[in-house]
Amino acid sequence: MSNRAVLEVIALDAEDAVAAQAGGADRLELVTDMAADGLTPSCATFAAIRAAVDIPLRVMLRVADGFAAGDIDVLVGKARELRAAGADEFVFGFLDEEGRPDLVAVERIIAELDGCAWTFHRAIDRAPDRDALRKALADLPGLDTYLTAGSAAGVDDGIPTLLVESARKGEPGYEPQILVGGGLRLDHLPELLEAGIDAVHIGGAARPYGWSGPVDAAAVREWRAVLDA
Repeated sequence: MSNRAVLEVIALDAEDAVAAQAGGADRLELVTDMAADGLTPSCATFAAIRAAVDIPLRVMLRVADGFAAGDIDVLVGKARELRAAGADEFVFGFLDEEGRPDLVAVERIIAELDGCAWTFHRAIDRAPDRDALRKALADLPGLDTYLTAGSAAGVDDGIPTLLVESARKGEPGYEPQILVGGGLRLDHLPELLEAGIDAVHIGGAARPYGWSGPVDAAAVREWRAVLDA
């Protein structure tokens, strides 16, 4: 991957994946069931997408809507199956009842991943203390990205937080890349890029006909062009 800004696109199937890569996506987030904001896809779906494209794939590990881990044994089992199928990058992140990172769940999953790179997803936007969450996770192996809007309400409300966190890059807990997603629009990009944020994540923005329709290569290409301008 070059030094250009990373464009990650949500893919539900191989058709999505091919269109996203054709449009200039650098990486895909693989999920199923967007009605629940994205759950773990099947190994068969992963295998079909892996066969269809050659860009990196980050696979969601999440078995229920919300940010509680749910059945950790099920999560660990899915991680094990996906690793056996060839998956080597993942997305997950869970909070306990107080909104702190669920280290029991996270560490059990990490133990299955054998050093694989992973993203802590938007659970950070529901945490009452983002700084404490980052520092609690700082030494976990493989964590290289936070998917965040800066706010549970989305990027419109979260930009001030994103700019502050970007300025702290390199401090303990702030080494992972900020991947901005959650209500992100093209008009947000100039301010974010100027602040040094160099990775964005889109889902619905890549689908002109909504989640019932496929990823559109032209829509992805528009994002690629703005990021590269």
